[in-house]
Order: sequence, then structure tokens, then C-alpha cells
Amino acid sequence: MEYTNTLEFCISCHEMEDNVYHEYTKTIHHTNRTGVRTVCSDCHVPKGWTRKLIRKIQATNELFHHFLGTIDTPEKFEDARYDMAERMWAAMEATDSRECRNCHSFQAMDFAKQQRRPQEKHPAAMEQGKTCINCHKGIAHSLSEDYEDDD
Repeated sequence: MEYTNTLEFCISCHEMEDNVYHEYTKTIHHTNRTGVRTVCSDCHVPKGWTRKLIRKIQATNELFHHFLGTIDTPEKFEDARYDMAERMWAAMEATDSRECRNCHSFQAMDFAKQQRRPQEKHPAAMEQGKTCINCHKGIAHSLSEDYEDDD
């Protein structure tokens, strides 16, 4: 099961390598000043064994669509991007962005050292009980043309 959490495994199907992997390589989660890099499973797979197993069982649906060819071309992938993102965002919101919080927490943030916008937004988000994905959609992958930002 641990092998299925590796970057090598995640991008072994061309849908991931040709689409989202190349987007991710251009983000701060791939290359940054500290050299800390996340991989797919850091954001998409829970750490706890039971939750991880449940997520792996859910992923069999993704395998089903891989073999069906649901997103096997860039055009099909783009057509499905918004729906896939919506499902992921809903899952992240339901868990209070649990996987984000493995590395990021309001309590560990030094708001004074942040740039102006996050310095204003993070304390307000904390007070309002917002979760990471409420504001950080598109942080690791391109947003769909169908996405409309409400901020």
C-alpha cells in the first residue's frame, strides 16, 4: 500500500503525468525556497491507516474511470476538471483540510512575517472557522475555466 503513495506510482498513468503532474511542478509545493516538497499522497491520502485504507478503496473508482478512458485525453480531462475539483474541495472541506494541516496550521503561523494579504486574511479565516481549501483552490493545480472565484 505504501508504494501507491509514491510520486512514481501516482504519475504512472498518463492522465496524471500529462495533466496534473506538470501543473504541480510549477507550484510552490514542488519548488520553493526551503526545499520542502509535497507529493500527491501528501494532499490526497490521509495519514492514519484506517482513513488511508478507506481512501485507497475509494480510489478504485478512479481506476475504473482510467480503464474506461473517461479522462484519457487532455480534452476529456479538461471537460471533467471542474467536477473532479469540486469533489476534492468538498472532501477537503469536510475534513477541515486535514492533509493541509499536516504541514500548515494557524497556530504555527507568524502572521507578522506574512505578506500583506495573508497577514490580513489568515487571522480572519481563523476567527471565522474557515479551512485552507476555502481560500486556496488552485494552489497545486490549474483551475477549470468553469471556476468562478467568489473572493
